Amino acid sequence: MITRRKVLQGAAGFVMGTLALSGYAIGVEPEQLAITRYRLTPRNWPSGLRLRICALADIHAVNPGMSVERIRGIVETANLLEPDLMLLLGDYSHGRTLSWPIPAAEWAPALADLRARLGVHAIQGNHDWWDDAAAQAAGHGPTEVHRVLEAHGIPVYENRVTRLVKDGHPFWVAGLADQLALLANRKTGRRWIRGFADLPGTLAQVTDDAPIILMAHEPDIFTQVPARVSLTLSGHTHGGQVRVFGYSPLVPSHYGNRFAYGHVQEGGRDLIVSGGLGCSVLPFRIGVPPEILLIELGGGEAAA
Repeated sequence: MITRRKVLQGAAGFVMGTLALSGYAIGVEPEQLAITRYRLTPRNWPSGLRLRICALADIHAVNPGMSVERIRGIVETANLLEPDLMLLLGDYSHGRTLSWPIPAAEWAPALADLRARLGVHAIQGNHDWWDDAAAQAAGHGPTEVHRVLEAHGIPVYENRVTRLVKDGHPFWVAGLADQLALLANRKTGRRWIRGFADLPGTLAQVTDDAPIILMAHEPDIFTQVPARVSLTLSGHTHGGQVRVFGYSPLVPSHYGNRFAYGHVQEGGRDLIVSGGLGCSVLPFRIGVPPEILLIELGGGEAAA
């Protein structure tokens, strides 16, 4: 028999459970830091080329939650991994409500301390554009984030490539401009979100058959990436910020959970989507803690 006492006990248990989960989602998991490791050999990867990549995505510098001090701690942890390449996958700007954004001039010096044998290489994300009122009004860059990163010695890739060599083996790092850079704006006549990513134009700059590592903030463009690209690295989704039993209820992607998080293999092509470091819109995470990616290429089983 259901009594009033049982109903009240059940209601109290539900409230306490909700409060406990909310406290964990806001105060515990977002403050954690995981190192997520992948080891793979993409299709047609050169024998003898081993490459150690550290990738950081979606920092979202903001108080509270992602202070300059915390960013410095992330940088120290990333440097301890001793990568060949350090890749920054965009969204350094806050992109969050109920918070106090940190100016790029304050967080960029922390990122300038990143170290890798073959350098630090960056792209921008949608919030680096969306949070820049001047760039939105002008309809073009460079954004403040772009200018400040390059002023601190970090090259920002906007549809361009660079050729690097490791142990006598050449390879290319390519970086796309953001796919969602400009918001719709009736005053300027923009009816839809507009991006600047030029995948064909970027890949056309590659002049030999050496492997290509592609940085693209939003993973949706992976459907257009040719097999010529060895590995695509993306962020943006935060793994949905809530991920339970491998499923994210809400993912900022046209493809839902297809590109929500982790290592995706399609048609012999490889994509890795980072769960990111910060939070967007609301400061909570469940089942997808902040992470640094450590990717070892050439040390795993070759793709079919």
